[in-house]
Amino acid sequence: MSLTTTAILLGIVEGLTEFLPVSSTGHLVLATKFFGYDERPWEVFNIVIQLPAILAVVVVYWRTIWAVVQGLLRGEAGAIRFVRNILVAFIPSAILGVLLKKKIDALLETPIVIAWALLVGGLAIIVIEKLVRQGKPMGLADLPWTKSLAVGFMQCLAMVPGVSRSGATIMGALSMGVERRTAAEFSFFLAIPTMFGATAKQLFDHRHELSSGVAEVGFTQIAIGSVVSFVVALAVLKPFVGYVSRSGFLPFAIYRIILGAVAIFWLSHA
Repeated sequence: MSLTTTAILLGIVEGLTEFLPVSSTGHLVLATKFFGYDERPWEVFNIVIQLPAILAVVVVYWRTIWAVVQGLLRGEAGAIRFVRNILVAFIPSAILGVLLKKKIDALLETPIVIAWALLVGGLAIIVIEKLVRQGKPMGLADLPWTKSLAVGFMQCLAMVPGVSRSGATIMGALSMGVERRTAAEFSFFLAIPTMFGATAKQLFDHRHELSSGVAEVGFTQIAIGSVVSFVVALAVLKPFVGYVSRSGFLPFAIYRIILGAVAIFWLSHA
C-alpha cells in the first residue's frame, strides 16, 4: 500500500473517531500496525492530523466562538467565564504533557497497552452511564471553575493511548453532574488548545527531519491526512452530538470492549 493511500485511510479513521469516546489515537496506532507499518515513522503524522479534525469544531460552532470573542471585547461575564473554564481545564494536560512526553511517546509505540486501555475504558463508560444521573442543562460558562479543573485532570488520563481524550473529558464531566450535550461540547472546545499545543510540540521536536525530507512520513502525507480528517470530522461532529444527547454512550462502550478484546487476541498472536 502506498504512503498516500495509507495517509488517506488514516485521515478517514481520524475524522470518524476524533469526537467519539473510542480513542482516535488508539485507532490510528492500531490501524498503522494493521496496515503493516512500524509505528515510529507515523508518530508525528498520527498526532498532527488530529488538529485539523478538531478545527471542525471552529466551523460547526463558529457562532458560539464569535459570540464569545465579542463578549470578551465587551467585558461580558459569561464570555470571560467561558474562556476561563477552557483555560483552567487545559492547564493540567499542558504541564503534564511536557513533563511526561518521553513516556507518552513510548506508550504510542506499545499497541498492546492501547488494546487494554480500549477494553478497560469501555467497561468504565458502562459503569458511569449506569450510575451517574443526568445533570440539568447548562452552558459551559455556567460551570464552576473547580469542575472545569477536575475535567482537565481527567483529560490527562488520555495521555495513555487508547483511553480517549474525548472519552475521559466527557465521562469526567458526566460523573460531576454535567449533562451529556454540555459535557460533549466542553470536550470539543477543550480539544482546541490541547491539540494546538500537542501539534506544535510534535512539529517543533521533529522539525529537522521533516524539513530535511529524511522523514519516511513527511509533510506531503501529513497534508493529505489533515485535509481528509478535517472533511470527515466536519461530517461526523453534529450527528454525534445529536446522537449522544438522545441515546448516551453505551454503544461506544460496547464497541470499545469488542475492539479491545479483538486487538488483544490479534497482538498476542501476531
